[in-house]
Amino acid sequence: MADDHRAALTAAFLGWTLDAFDFFLVVFALTAIAREFGRSDAAIALAITLTLAFRPLGALIFGLLADRYGRRLPLMLDLVFYSLIEVLSGLAPDYATFLVLRALFGIGMGGEWGVGASLAMEKAPASSRGVLSGLLQEGYAAGYLLAAVCFFLVYPRFGWRPMFFIGGLPALLALYVRFRVKESEVWQRTRAGTWSGLGRAIAANWRLFLYITLLMTGMNLASHGTQDMYPTLLERDWGFGPEARAGLTALSMVGAIAGGIAVGLRSDRIGRRRAIVGALAAAILVIPLWAFAPSQPLLVAGAFAMQFFVQGAWGVIPAHITELAPDPVRGFLPGFAYQCGVLLASSVAYLEALFAAHTSYAVSMALTALTVFTFAAVVAALGRERRGTVFGKLPAG
Repeated sequence: MADDHRAALTAAFLGWTLDAFDFFLVVFALTAIAREFGRSDAAIALAITLTLAFRPLGALIFGLLADRYGRRLPLMLDLVFYSLIEVLSGLAPDYATFLVLRALFGIGMGGEWGVGASLAMEKAPASSRGVLSGLLQEGYAAGYLLAAVCFFLVYPRFGWRPMFFIGGLPALLALYVRFRVKESEVWQRTRAGTWSGLGRAIAANWRLFLYITLLMTGMNLASHGTQDMYPTLLERDWGFGPEARAGLTALSMVGAIAGGIAVGLRSDRIGRRRAIVGALAAAILVIPLWAFAPSQPLLVAGAFAMQFFVQGAWGVIPAHITELAPDPVRGFLPGFAYQCGVLLASSVAYLEALFAAHTSYAVSMALTALTVFTFAAVVAALGRERRGTVFGKLPAG
């Protein structure tokens, strides 16, 4: 892979990694934040819901900018914006301010994926797009892993607020994009000349937008339904302390990274849809071990296997939905549809917490997983794919 390809993939991977790192700090510190603000678990889970719900607005703003003015500048602006909001989150004086800041963070988080993925996938060789897609998407798992390490090292000594100050580091990545990453040649060849031309290209693909939104609803239900409340499950159902929760979650993210790359590579051979459906079917089989393990060693195995298959299915997504999108709207349409799916799935952590109050987190999350895995697999199977599409040579529409 040429230096230009590597630089774009590196920037997109690190951007998504640090974005996820900032997001998952709330997941790990949820019970601590709840205690400080005098709120319930469900009330702080609402902050997670707000972050997810505002992500479409970020995808709308930065995605339109990316298709009109190029991928690099919107990516740099987004990195600085969400880093600033993360630092301010650590300074929040009360619950209401914290909610507002997490909503604003959602705007920044929603803007990063579509711009970064379009830049990286447009530069990636078509023959290896699947495995590189898996590597890119597992920046999300890498961010979760980093958040676990940060929680393990920082929280026991300094509390939850300093973790958010560390979350300001992604702003430095903007300098890397500025000096090392070149603009997408595909965008330069196929960009819409005017805002009205871009609007027509978007309108012409409304059916595709609805399908990707439905697919991404299922995929986000699958990931957030198994990740966001998992540290809380370990605390409430198993009595794990901060170090044990961080350690097991970190190990599960090693499984996620391995799964994303492995299934992404597999999708280059068997197709995107078959790879996604196969991974989700395997995840269904893992649910009993993941949620109801009779011992800690089996709990560890279930956590690793669950994230291997869930994030394995996710590893195919950047390649799959950027291949489906026509050239002139690739910066906007996949990312905006992705984040609309996030919006539709945004209440899953909150609902799991409410249901768990009447049963247990294990029962709540197991039933959620079974339902959403089945839904996502059906939607993926009923769609189409354009594996290996050559970007920059297909007509729009």
